[in-house]
Amino acid sequence: MRNEYDNEVFFSQYAAMPRSRDGLSAAGEWHQLKPLFPSLAGKSVLDLGCGYGWHCKFSEEQDAARVLGIDLSEKMIAEARKRNAGPRIEYRVCGIGEYEYPADAWDCVVSNLALHYVEDLEEVFRKVHRTLKGDGVLLFNIEHPVFTSAGGQDWSYGEDGQPQHWPVDRYFAPGKRETHFLGCDVLKYHHTLTQILMGVLRIGFALDAVEEAMPPEEMMDIPGMENELRRPMMLLVKARAVK
Repeated sequence: MRNEYDNEVFFSQYAAMPRSRDGLSAAGEWHQLKPLFPSLAGKSVLDLGCGYGWHCKFSEEQDAARVLGIDLSEKMIAEARKRNAGPRIEYRVCGIGEYEYPADAWDCVVSNLALHYVEDLEEVFRKVHRTLKGDGVLLFNIEHPVFTSAGGQDWSYGEDGQPQHWPVDRYFAPGKRETHFLGCDVLKYHHTLTQILMGVLRIGFALDAVEEAMPPEEMMDIPGMENELRRPMMLLVKARAVK
């Protein structure tokens, strides 16, 4: 898997983003994602693609007994250990595809804005189902198929430089999408809504919640934020492992 997050240019741009500087309070989807978390007191939590470790720290603050955050990026893990360390948190440099997923090991598996870098989602869902205890929760946030389909991940602009519409193209052709993000060419994967949701169900999960992220009212004064109401950028899914 390509790993732009260890590219110095990319990482420096990523570090300047509000959600990188200020954590969960600066994430436009947090007001919807936070209520989807199950009770974590005394529970074990695995974070796939943990980045700076914000959700790991949140889990520990919710009295989780054990938290493991994995990420392919050495730079991300180094930053997580610096910013969001804790006595019940472990960080490991490891890709989502490379983790061992021991059977019946975790109460909750979280993944935030990482699964659109994965080509075979069903394989990940299968491994997560195996590693979750019965009725364990999978909670993930993935870029919305409307956002990923065309690949360019940018608006179509008019002659006045204002966004006219968001292109949706090749929707039913899942697979690689090359986009330009934070000064670098980035490889992502487009998955249709059917692939994502039916993939979860086919593996043996029960869906508890499906939400499309919308920015909260208090963020609407941020320049450009009103455009986030014109198309969904993120898809939030909560599922339970039925065994």
